[in-house]
Amino acid sequence: MRISTFLFIFVLQLHAQERSLVRKDSIVQSYWLVGLGMNIVDDSGDEFRELFDIRDAWNIAPYPSRINVGRYLNSGVGFEMIGSYNVYRREKVVDEIELVDNVGYFAVDFRASYDLNMILGETGFFDPYVGIGAGYTDANNQGRGTYNAVVGFRTWFSDHWGLDFNSSGKWAMSTENATNHIQHALGVSYRFEVEKGLSRKGEEKLALLEEMEKEQQKMQDSIAKADEEARLLAERLQKEKEATETAAAEKAKKDAEETRRAKLQNKINNLGNVYFKLNSSYLTLKDKELLDQLVAIMVSEPNITIKVAAHTDSRGTDRYNQWLSERRAESTVEYVVSKGISAERISHAAFGETQLVNECADGVYCAEDKHSKNRRSEFKIIEF
Repeated sequence: MRISTFLFIFVLQLHAQERSLVRKDSIVQSYWLVGLGMNIVDDSGDEFRELFDIRDAWNIAPYPSRINVGRYLNSGVGFEMIGSYNVYRREKVVDEIELVDNVGYFAVDFRASYDLNMILGETGFFDPYVGIGAGYTDANNQGRGTYNAVVGFRTWFSDHWGLDFNSSGKWAMSTENATNHIQHALGVSYRFEVEKGLSRKGEEKLALLEEMEKEQQKMQDSIAKADEEARLLAERLQKEKEATETAAAEKAKKDAEETRRAKLQNKINNLGNVYFKLNSSYLTLKDKELLDQLVAIMVSEPNITIKVAAHTDSRGTDRYNQWLSERRAESTVEYVVSKGISAERISHAAFGETQLVNECADGVYCAEDKHSKNRRSEFKIIEF
């Protein structure tokens, strides 16, 4: 396995905080939302210049004075309907005038918002958002349509419960009798029909884990392939070793048999040949003594089979010499069989004058002792 592969996996492990996906890798993607809380209205006329003029400008309705219902989609976009109630308190500044009596405040708003976690990535329990919308507000006895912009965040304690903090700027569609104002809100939010999916970081982690799994699978496949190749190599080497050992054993056995066969053949050769008189196929006493020694060898070696090869000298016709050599071979075999050797263990072949041992062929003058060397029966081991 290459070092670069191990380094690659090591880098993947450094970037993946855990070896598997956990709860924090998931994010709530779509849900229905209901909320109940309080609202604060700043309609002093200089609310965008003095944001925190709490004592003179903020009108606070601490009891449940705001309700909202919304649907949030897995794209991060959410839609909400909001209803709120408040009271402009006596001695508070509204439209840059100090009130002399309490005045009611009612608002119905619709807004579309976007979950900034879709851009920022999952930020734990902190869930910021921005939005725009429109609505209708009746404040200081003046009704007006409004363009709205909101910024806020929710902090979630579970998949269902959390707190919502937001501030909305509301600009009057008609400025003849109404001014702009700010509305802050704090409430409890409840989510239901929650659908969850991986956060952006979770998706990155999943991609890393999948890449790690692929690399690990490649490693396992490579290791398995290497193991299989090693196993096959070991099997091949073992078979080659066994074949070599078997061949060596067979060769040693064959060599031992050939050596023993050669020794036996040499022992038989040392007995000499049966030599016949001219034009005769009869065995002399000396010939029978030689054959008795051959029989003794065959008795001591019950697995050997002998072939008798009978020959003549060149005098006489080819046909006659072939017949004579057959008679000599038969008389030799008959004598060996008569001594108790199975006929299956001794066979014969007749060659006439075709296999002379010297130069005494037809037309060549030779002395009698040379001719006599061709009138013979030879013995060869053919099975061992």
